[in-house]
Amino acid sequence: MPPSPPPTPIPDEACAASPSAIGPCPRWDSRTLLGQAEQAEIHHGDQVYRLRLTALGKLILTK
Repeated sequence: MPPSPPPTPIPDEACAASPSAIGPCPRWDSRTLLGQAEQAEIHHGDQVYRLRLTALGKLILTK
């Protein structure tokens, strides 16, 4: 299966107030990243992180 396209960021006014050298930071809704799943893998360089939704509706990012 081909990889999914990256999610479209949502503009963030707080982040836009202090732009970095590359512009304002992106912001995504957690439902865009997780979809119907309770967890998602995020690949960063050669590392894989897991974003998990808890039973209490909190998000946990682990390596």
